Amino acid sequence: MIMLMSLSIITIIISNIIMIISMILSKKSFKDREKCSPFECGFDPKSFARNPFSLHFFLITVIFLIFDVEIALIFPLICTFKMVNLIYWSKTSLFFIIILLVGLYHEWNQNMLNWTN
Repeated sequence: MIMLMSLSIITIIISNIIMIISMILSKKSFKDREKCSPFECGFDPKSFARNPFSLHFFLITVIFLIFDVEIALIFPLICTFKMVNLIYWSKTSLFFIIILLVGLYHEWNQNMLNWTN
């Protein structure tokens, strides 16, 4: 028991020493231009957190998630191509691709893909 306590105390001391050394040696600059510039979300990171941001960023995120899920659902279709009946497989994949194309047409029709609205 004493051995376990001494090892835990040594571990805590070593980790604290490493953290203190990293704080001393790290270079922190609050006036760094990249850190103060907007990053992928369209608003200033140092401003009020409840400011509204551009709807285009949200729509691009939703479209990305839809196509990301699409990839995750198409991959098993490709893997099961040789294992199932060809007619059943082609009906399933055609139905899935038609749903995706209708969704893409709807996004295009609603100008979600047009960045300069």
